[in-house]
Amino acid sequence: MNKIGSSLRSACYGLGYCFATQRNMAIHTVIAAVVLFVGLLLGVSLTGMLFLLTAAAAVLIAEAFNTAVEQTIDLYTKERSQLAHTAKNVAAGAVLLASIFAVLVGLFVLGPPLWRIFKALLFTA
Repeated sequence: MNKIGSSLRSACYGLGYCFATQRNMAIHTVIAAVVLFVGLLLGVSLTGMLFLLTAAAAVLIAEAFNTAVEQTIDLYTKERSQLAHTAKNVAAGAVLLASIFAVLVGLFVLGPPLWRIFKALLFTA
């Protein structure tokens, strides 16, 4: 049981490090919370909420891996290296892909109810 507790503490420390030092992790978390809150307000189905949650988690997971890659490269070398630069860019690209996925999921899940509200406001005024 001690090994499990130690592993959990290490994992929590790693996540804490990401949240404390990575501005984008905080930004993604706030956006995810807002999107999930809007989903609840709009009465999005359980399936829709699961899609939103999965997309948000994918972005946060990608951001955590991006941080791990950047830290590992910085530990390995302080010199300018095209390989190090490329590795960091690829990790950042993974975050971008996850973010694009999250935006698309948000549009598909939240778009229809938001559009209905917009049309109702537009045509009843």
